[in-house]
Amino acid sequence: MFKINHSIPAILLLIAVPFFYSCRKGSGPGGKATISGKIFEYKYNNEFTNLQGSYFKGDHDVFLQYDGDNTYSEKTSTHYDGTFEFEYLLPGDYTVYTYSKDSSLTTPGSIAIIREVEIEKKETVDLGTIEVYED
Repeated sequence: MFKINHSIPAILLLIAVPFFYSCRKGSGPGGKATISGKIFEYKYNNEFTNLQGSYFKGDHDVFLQYDGDNTYSEKTSTHYDGTFEFEYLLPGDYTVYTYSKDSSLTTPGSIAIIREVEIEKKETVDLGTIEVYED
């Protein structure tokens, strides 16, 4: 009689599963790249007619979206000096965004300030200064 060895499929599975995870492509955590930047705020009165102050904004939310995600993937707050950083990223496409008041007063509430980023290798991508407005 012919006997099937059931341990062979289990061994193949143990070999194949790590292979598929190690071949993961696309944006996300697990790499050596960094996205950084600063948030600079212009503070106006309610009508946006009088500038009351301008400064690098601490404790301001910044969001990171991995390519293909429908919502934000990571969130951070700026440091006291307005700097933010998203670390340990794989090569891929990312969207960084934050919210600002619309200084033209055409959109009630807040609008998204969006920066698209492509990481190709282990690198630090500096988005520079992102300007936001508050009333």
